[in-house]
Amino acid sequence: MNSFCSLTFILLFLPGSAALWALAPRRARPAVLLAASYACFWLISGALLGMLVAATLVTYATGLALGALRERQRRALVGLSRAERKALKQRGRARLNLVLATGALVLLGMLVAVKYLPFFAQIGSSLLELTGLGGPLVAPRLAAPIGISFYTLQALSYLFDVKNGVVAADRNLLRLALFMSFFPEIMEGPICRYTDTADQLTSGRPPQGPEVGSGCVRILWGAAKILLVADRVNLFVKPVFADHTAWDGTVIFVAAALYTLQLYCDFSGTMDIALGAAHLFGIRLPENFRQPFFSRTASEFWERWHITLGSWLRDYVFYPVSLSGPVKGVASVLRKRLGMRLGSVLSGGVALACVWVLNGLWHGAGWQYIFFGLYYFALILGASLAEPVFQRLRTLLHVNPEARGWHLFQVVRTCLIVIVGELFFRAEGLRAGLAMFSTVVKSFSPAQLADGTLLAPGMDGADFALTAVMVLALLAVDLWREHGSPVPAGALRHRTALTCVAGVGLVLAIILFGAYGGTYVPLDPIYAQF
Repeated sequence: MNSFCSLTFILLFLPGSAALWALAPRRARPAVLLAASYACFWLISGALLGMLVAATLVTYATGLALGALRERQRRALVGLSRAERKALKQRGRARLNLVLATGALVLLGMLVAVKYLPFFAQIGSSLLELTGLGGPLVAPRLAAPIGISFYTLQALSYLFDVKNGVVAADRNLLRLALFMSFFPEIMEGPICRYTDTADQLTSGRPPQGPEVGSGCVRILWGAAKILLVADRVNLFVKPVFADHTAWDGTVIFVAAALYTLQLYCDFSGTMDIALGAAHLFGIRLPENFRQPFFSRTASEFWERWHITLGSWLRDYVFYPVSLSGPVKGVASVLRKRLGMRLGSVLSGGVALACVWVLNGLWHGAGWQYIFFGLYYFALILGASLAEPVFQRLRTLLHVNPEARGWHLFQVVRTCLIVIVGELFFRAEGLRAGLAMFSTVVKSFSPAQLADGTLLAPGMDGADFALTAVMVLALLAVDLWREHGSPVPAGALRHRTALTCVAGVGLVLAIILFGAYGGTYVPLDPIYAQF
């Protein structure tokens, strides 16, 4: 079982776990759910489950230590003068930071060891070679447990929140372990905060009938995205990116566009399965997507795509860096010399750079991922700096910012920006990405979109037709969600029947048109690799 879209998971593991959970007494349900979560992790990553357990114990112990320090400080502050309270708080803050740093370094050390060590060794070898100080560094390649990037960020958010007094340190080890390992979110997220799910996971609340129905339909919708689109377009994407020198610019651009579609369907489809599976246990996970391809700007796109990662980086990187002493000092100087607006944008760029470098590195250990992060950093910072110029141009050209045509232009422009970014993201290294982009610029030919050239990499006419139909279905669903269209009262009265019809329809579509069988190689979950 290496995918939530596998028959083993959807037909055996998930219903079996839900049945055992439902049959157990309410007080025993958290333990059943933890056992199911650890079993799922074991089936995917085997003995690497030990790393998850170790991370959980480190998080638990660090949280208790932070909680004890905060409680000790709270008691010691009683009856002190203002000056004494200030001095005590400063000493207490230093102790809290030390404990937090210790726990965070252990958690990040495990992540770096299995994900980044070879990449950092490669960088170190290059530096040694340039300076002539030594030979190459060799780092072992260690197996990485599934979801380590996701549960590490969840653990860090819990520790930051305990240190800042947002949540109390949890003495219930089972609840903390379940928060870090809940199996629907362990593979690709969403990245939850402790306040999002901890109490839900241990409440044992049975799901309501509509929750079960909507959960099952959402699981099937997610599976349809993966089997009808992501796995199918892989027939085109994989050979083009594997040997980009064999193809011209038109094919490479279409491959980049199809990879963008593939990534969206694979990731959002897995999210649909995760959120639908959680409904079967009466649990609501935070949404991770909000119609990202309706975005007008690159910045808005990242507010709608992988929402929980973006909010994590905002709250635990952007704001702390922005409010740090050195950055506030730089901001003060820049505002005096360059003006309030320009100084604020440039000083905020320091925190923005940290966010996007970390965003790139979080996705993978490679220069193409760092370039991917810097690509969006440059676009977002550049747009902020140039906004007054853009505003004057719009005024001179009498552009109505609320006009539908202007809105459509912005959406198409943002989609092209995203496709270019995904080209570098998917490329086999930064050099390959630059070469592919150069080929697109030099040899793109619109005529090849219709002369049969696109049939060469692996998709036939039927594959393209089915993909187009599915894209229209995705567009229709996202338009309905974007505009918040109300459900007719008549439909609400027949909710159960409509849910059954939708479920049966999706099952038939998957059976009849799904990309499976001897001619297809199932796609490994893309974001699970990050």
